[in-house]
Amino acid sequence: MAEMRRPSRRPGRGLPIVRKNTVRLAPDIAHRVRAGHPWVYREALGPRALQAEPGTPIDIVDDEGEFVGRALYDADSTIALRVFVRRPDVAIDAELIKARVRGALELRKRIVDLDKLGHVRLVNAESDGLPGIVVERYGEYLVVQLYTSAVANLRTALYDALEAELHPIAIYEQRRYKSLGGEAPRQAGADLVRGTPAPVELEIVEDDLRFIVDVTAPLSTGLFADLREGRRAVRQWAKNRRVLNLFSYTGAISVYAQAGEAAEVCAVDVAAKAHARARRNFAACGFDPEKAELVVGDVFKVLARFVERKRTFDMVVLDPPAFASAAARGGKPWSAMRDYAELITASLEVLVPGGLLVAGSSTHKMSAGDFELALADGALAADTRLQIIDRRPLPPDFPTVPGFPEASYLKFAVAVRG
Repeated sequence: MAEMRRPSRRPGRGLPIVRKNTVRLAPDIAHRVRAGHPWVYREALGPRALQAEPGTPIDIVDDEGEFVGRALYDADSTIALRVFVRRPDVAIDAELIKARVRGALELRKRIVDLDKLGHVRLVNAESDGLPGIVVERYGEYLVVQLYTSAVANLRTALYDALEAELHPIAIYEQRRYKSLGGEAPRQAGADLVRGTPAPVELEIVEDDLRFIVDVTAPLSTGLFADLREGRRAVRQWAKNRRVLNLFSYTGAISVYAQAGEAAEVCAVDVAAKAHARARRNFAACGFDPEKAELVVGDVFKVLARFVERKRTFDMVVLDPPAFASAAARGGKPWSAMRDYAELITASLEVLVPGGLLVAGSSTHKMSAGDFELALADGALAADTRLQIIDRRPLPPDFPTVPGFPEASYLKFAVAVRG
């Protein structure tokens, strides 16, 4: 792209003229973008709508007309601009995608044992310089998650780069972007964009354990890489404890508890289908799939039933979704921001004194401060106290950049009940 000239001044106004496909940001927002934040929200663009097609490169300037960054435009998202570069002489093109993919993969080779981990995040979106794009490896298969339609024109370059570097059997694509109305594109399954189809059930390795995943699924494959350190914490603390795993999903945490020699494992999830996968995960690891108690039902109702029966546990693990519909929760919609403290209180009612509460939250909308306040409020309502003895971060294949706190979204703590 040609070198950007300093904008001329508008006569009588003292402000620089902004060219087409260029936006001017307020000083505080421009500073945040310069410092590393990759998002510009729609309201920051002012009252005038940006007349551009989705995926159009947009130059960002400050109030003096100085270059701040170059972004791609999303016409139908609250995040209007996703910043790719902060130098005016760098284009958002196939060469940039190739270089960013190679850089992300070289980092993983240095920091992660790729032989020990069959499931690794290879590209972590904004933090690897590829906003809105996530790439995860499942054995010899890749799953690409797209969080904005703005990157649609980069897909060919992305898949070419991944094939050249990794030679996967197949690449699948999940589209996770949401419109201003909150709706996401519906997929019957992930789209096969390169290679040959994967089996519906694929076995992968994590540490010395094995899990069944489905890379053809439209959303979750059945195993979350970001909770890897949390699963290891459960294994470390589970020995000889009666473990209750709430929102257990496909049972990865339950398997780690069993591997940690838990005295008992009870898992609760609203979906019977998730428990069926959990049994296969137990079997894949060489554990008796019938040994764990798998309970189908709403977590709050199951906890209330345990209280009535005076059933208690030595460790309660909870990693709820950010949101759940009323149907999914058996009649009451769930919101982590609103209901997390209530969940803590209900969990503490079945946790013995001196027992361990293992709590996680993976929504960036809940800050670390909000998370700790929910723990404190939940303990207060249960007339007890908590002492945090262990915290687990995102694993190293989820690098984050300073100035972008939304990337450090995971909160995971192990606390002793007083």
